[in-house]
Amino acid sequence: MTEEEKKLTRRRFYKAEQEASFEAARPHDTPQTQSPSYRLAFRDTDFLLREELRPVRFQLELLKTEMLMEEADIGSTLVIYGSARIPAPDQCEAALNTATTPERKAVVERLVAKSRYYDEARKLARTASECAIVEKGMRQFVVCSGGGPSIMEAANRGAADAGADSIGLNIVLPHEQAPNTFVTPELSFQFHYFALRKMHFLLRARAVAVFPGGFGTLDEFMELLTLIQTGKMKPLPVLLFGKDYWSRVINFAAMAEEGVINEVDLGLFHWVETAEEGWSKIVEFYDLDCG
Repeated sequence: MTEEEKKLTRRRFYKAEQEASFEAARPHDTPQTQSPSYRLAFRDTDFLLREELRPVRFQLELLKTEMLMEEADIGSTLVIYGSARIPAPDQCEAALNTATTPERKAVVERLVAKSRYYDEARKLARTASECAIVEKGMRQFVVCSGGGPSIMEAANRGAADAGADSIGLNIVLPHEQAPNTFVTPELSFQFHYFALRKMHFLLRARAVAVFPGGFGTLDEFMELLTLIQTGKMKPLPVLLFGKDYWSRVINFAAMAEEGVINEVDLGLFHWVETAEEGWSKIVEFYDLDCG
């Protein structure tokens, strides 16, 4: 009995990859074997992309990232949200040079004024990564970003500064975005569904830092607040960087005054401006030894 046959007696059925290799090795070339209907279902991309298979694609997108995170011993994450447009400090001059009209120059100047948050996101990520907390064999506060440029890049870059792994949850978009080069390759994931991506942001989140950003950041931030407010998610430190910016685009106090949220809901997040302030909130919340 061959080693393969011995394995089969224990397992009874061949593994899927073995069946796939059998199919690929068969020399059959007939109208029947060339028909799409003959392909193994799990190897048939056209079949998997059919409209009716959306529930299966949801499950696969949830499961793949979950399994690989578990295999990488990721116990919890520090999630960092933020704009894909704020330039790094060393890119500010180049960004200003792209402005060809006074109106565009004014917009770019406002983005450049926020470049300090790139540094703060980088510092926060480095601080969390330097703590290297391990509980029950699982890594804690592993930095997780959207995997793209700007604030997301700063987050992954800060982890790389500390020699630590970091996660990037990228999304397929028509115009952007490729993973930034600081994401750990084995922890670089790509999503088709925004909903599944947002779920993975929060499944392991132990703290969330929100930097100035646009619709995407706002969507992620508001869903997080809603989940905590409604009791669907346990409270955790939510750090809101950039009070001047956020107070200009959202009047949180007015929402409470209008009665659409409670006054106590304004305490669901912490206003912070620096990485040191943000990390101290996390240390205080969890009573951590590293400061």
